[in-house]
Amino acid sequence: MPLQLVKPRLHELRRIRVVANYQFGRSASKAFLKTILITRSPNTHRIRHIYNEGELLATYRPKDGLLALSIPGGQALRSIFKPPRLRVEVVQGVEEFIEKGGNVFCKHVQDVDPELRPAEEVLVVDGKDRLLAVGRSFFNAEEMLSFKIGVAVKVRHGIQS
Repeated sequence: MPLQLVKPRLHELRRIRVVANYQFGRSASKAFLKTILITRSPNTHRIRHIYNEGELLATYRPKDGLLALSIPGGQALRSIFKPPRLRVEVVQGVEEFIEKGGNVFCKHVQDVDPELRPAEEVLVVDGKDRLLAVGRSFFNAEEMLSFKIGVAVKVRHGIQS
């Protein structure tokens, strides 16, 4: 049976916004408007997915209760936060590979939010702040810039994948 889109209850909307503010920083809750819809787990009745205007914004991660972004969710956060907040900027020439869902290697990182830590959700952008992908960081900002080998960001969704 497919999951049904439903309007969140007031306490669920508040929870989504509080988690977004905690995870991404103040003002992140602006990405999750009152018009969002959610799906619930049929067994636990917990929130699974968050949609806005038919597009998946984020998925609740059951292990830690945080959000895993999708491309529309990344675009919403990109419009709220100014660079370099939440961003990993890559060098020119690797954009196509990353757009298709390829991981970001340390040698391709050009600039990064200095406050990023390992295992955080990040926005992968090019030099013009165009969103290429969303994913999870493996290193902190200093390590991403100094290492020349290894995966810096495990890409979850590329804009073409």
